[in-house]
Parts: sequence; C-alpha cells; structure tokens
Amino acid sequence: MLAIQVAQVDQMSGGRVELGLGAGWYAAEHAAYGIPFPERRFGILTEQLEVITGLWRTPIGQRFDYAGEHYTLVDSPALPKPLQRPRVAPDRPGVPIIMGGSGPRRTPALAARFADEFNVPFTETDAIGARLARVRAACEAIGRPADTLVLSAAHVLCVGADEAEFARRAAAIRRDPAELRRDGYAGTVSDVVDRLGALAELGVRRVYLQVLDLHDLDHLELVAREVAPQLP
Repeated sequence: MLAIQVAQVDQMSGGRVELGLGAGWYAAEHAAYGIPFPERRFGILTEQLEVITGLWRTPIGQRFDYAGEHYTLVDSPALPKPLQRPRVAPDRPGVPIIMGGSGPRRTPALAARFADEFNVPFTETDAIGARLARVRAACEAIGRPADTLVLSAAHVLCVGADEAEFARRAAAIRRDPAELRRDGYAGTVSDVVDRLGALAELGVRRVYLQVLDLHDLDHLELVAREVAPQLP
C-alpha cells in the first residue's frame, strides 16, 4: 500500500521524493533500534549506492545483477521505477540522492559519484568553505562538472526581531547565544540574512533550518515575513 501511495503522489506532483543516505555515525542510536553498527561502514554504503542506482538505471524489461562483498542481487527485475529524473542524470530515472558529512576523502568521493546534492551539516562557519572545496575537487577528479552538484548546509535556527527576543529564544532551547550566533543561523533578522548571504557566496543553494522549539510558531512567522524576502 505504501508503494502505491508514494507512486500516486509522485505521478500527481511530477516527483518530489529525495533520498538521503549516509554511513551512519551515532552508535547509541543504532543500538537503541537494533541496527548493526559495523566499524567499516563505507564499503556497505558504497554497495548500497551501486545497487540502488543500478536498479534505477536498468531499462524496463531487463534484469539487474550485482555481486559485492555485502550484497548480492540475481536476476532482479529492478521494479518499480521512479518517475523523477535527477539533475545529475536527466536522461535516466532516479530519485535525487542527498549525501553529506564531514569526511575529508571518502564522503566527497562518494558524493561526486552518486549524489545530486551534497550537504554540510552543523559545521563551524570557518570550515564550510573547505568542505565544499573538497567535494568540488572530487567532482573534477572524475570528470564531473562541479556545478551539477547542488551544495547545501544545515544548522540550528534562532532568530529574534531584536536582541532581547533572540536571547529569549536561545534560552528556550537551552543554547548559548554567542555559540548560536557564531555557527548557527542566529541573531537578529539582519544577522541571519547576512549569514545566509555569506553561504550563498560560497556556492550554497539550499539551507536546512533546524527549529528546536516546535511550539514557537511566531518564530517561523518572523522568518517567513522578515528573512525569506531578503534572500537572493
């Protein structure tokens, strides 16, 4: 039933599903849900990406086989097919893949091979440019135009109409205002607009805003009314 419902939404919207994949990092979370947390996870992630994209690339009516260290598929019909065609490969079907992280080598290399979007999550301001540069270099190393990869960032949102309101919202989520202002999307409206503008200058085209106080709807209204209209 779930597959049918997703397919119906996909047909009506023209496709709006995105797939985020990563190697995992938080062992306690894996333990809490009974999911194995092997030490060497990048080999597993690589094969998962090869299998998923291989299934999507297989023409209807043909079969897909895969023999790896962790996964084996034999004579798979590779169905159902996604409706979407991602920017990185508009000539074939496939849900857009989002990857991200802070790894200096393997993460950028996998993103260059498989991703439509690379996300820099919860990163110190001074480190963002270097991480984006690494994934651009990884694209160039395999002959992929770097501008075919959407660059994005994610961090905590905490905005106030003035300093007092910002401080109140920071206290409500038990965060230090100075730390939030240094690395998050935080401060007054003008502070946040400037921060997002600086990200745009680095090539970031999409930003994910983590809202920690879900009861403060005025916070969202402020961002929609005062911040969003000023973005490039």
